[in-house]
Amino acid sequence: MAPWWYTASSTLLLSMGAVAWPYSTYTSMPFQPPTLEINQTGVSDPGYIFLGPRGSVQSAGQAALIYDNAGNLVYEGPEEVTANFRVQTLNGSDVITFWAGDMLSLGYGYGTVHILDNSYQEIHTITLTGPFITPDNSTQDSYIDLHESHITPRDTLMVTAYNLTQHDLTSIGGNSSDWMLDSHFYEIDIYTNEILNSWSALEHEDTIPLTSSHQKVGNDVGTQDAPYDAYHINAITTTNNGYLVSLRHMWSGYYLFHNGTVVWQVSGEDGGDFQQVGEAGFSWQHDMRVYNETDSGLVLDLFNNANTPTDQESVTTGVSLSINTTNMTVTGLRSLSDPNDPIHSVSQGSYQLLDETDGHVFMDYGSISKVKEYDGDDKVVFSAQFGDDNDVASYRGYRFPWVGTPFWKPSVVVQRTDEGATVFMSWNGATEYDNWVVYSATSNTSVTTQQLSSANRTGFETAVNVTSPPTDFLQVVARQGNAVLGTSEIVTF
Repeated sequence: MAPWWYTASSTLLLSMGAVAWPYSTYTSMPFQPPTLEINQTGVSDPGYIFLGPRGSVQSAGQAALIYDNAGNLVYEGPEEVTANFRVQTLNGSDVITFWAGDMLSLGYGYGTVHILDNSYQEIHTITLTGPFITPDNSTQDSYIDLHESHITPRDTLMVTAYNLTQHDLTSIGGNSSDWMLDSHFYEIDIYTNEILNSWSALEHEDTIPLTSSHQKVGNDVGTQDAPYDAYHINAITTTNNGYLVSLRHMWSGYYLFHNGTVVWQVSGEDGGDFQQVGEAGFSWQHDMRVYNETDSGLVLDLFNNANTPTDQESVTTGVSLSINTTNMTVTGLRSLSDPNDPIHSVSQGSYQLLDETDGHVFMDYGSISKVKEYDGDDKVVFSAQFGDDNDVASYRGYRFPWVGTPFWKPSVVVQRTDEGATVFMSWNGATEYDNWVVYSATSNTSVTTQQLSSANRTGFETAVNVTSPPTDFLQVVARQGNAVLGTSEIVTF
């Protein structure tokens, strides 16, 4: 099992200038996370904000990040490129999961999925090996792609992968031995890392023809280092009878039986196997999710990019569709966008239904460094920005309740002043403490301490001034009320 601080280098998906995000700094921890510009215009659902931001030159702060609703940092993970940082349920308990690895300029990646418990201990590390072909013929430790890492109700993990293969592309204007990307997904047993099921889009060319792709073959694609991407798999979820897979370049979702057979296709262009009713179109989509599935249909939510870097069509929206498999109709239920802030997201993004009762939806805009929460009346009640548009991205972003009590101790740094000292305190990842107490000690191994000061928690880091401390040894304690939750080392200043 890889350690929780697993790191990886990256080639970023964005074509960006030399710009860094506005960032915060702290004395007690060497972090530089993006500063969130918050606009709260209504009542948002409870929970923290989960992001995996990345930029072209700002490596510090490029990590799995948790913020509170005021924009305060709560947790920063290892400095690495991440995706799909979120809370999921495993064996009845909340865990946090994220992908970390190399993001290629081709629009996919190679990496590993990490599963952490509520103390941030890594309890599972999921990898994928096999006979994959890469653009430079390199061998990777794991071939899991960044697009999906979804824990199923049966405690398995759904992941995506991309494999290079040579294929006859003459039917779409290519050559007989061009290189292309085959989109795969795998269902993996979390406890054993055993592959339980797998699927290849290219093996179903009879029902998913290359001629249906909206990604056209050009003169500059078809080689091993610039393969043709007909499908671009970016979401996979389990259903009552199998799986639902999203292929971005097909503008479609495909319902599959467990054996991989295509049952039906819903297309954003023309409905596919369904007749479109109302506004039911979408294009270049991400993050397809299934809700309320019955024998006669389901609800399908998705992030409708409606744009690519070379093809900007219309405003990006969050779309909810009703699919009736008896009458074979697809009906538009919701289309979410902010009329005061029209966004054109050319890549990435997510749509999270927060609560079926109140209808709140949380959307991350992918290549545009913004998140927004909409209420049940489709009004924006919360928004945040964490960098310049098209210069900073987060593949997906979420809002989740989370309770974290780190296995590491609180951090403390003391700076001497003319009057005594200033004590800077933080506890990365801790959610439950609300106040600090500062103590003096007689030595760095002392078990006897004297209380000097106390203070309410203020964001990620709290600073307290102490006057004429009796010794040069200090210790801090994080508490909830009077209950001690965490105690720092004794430090000398």
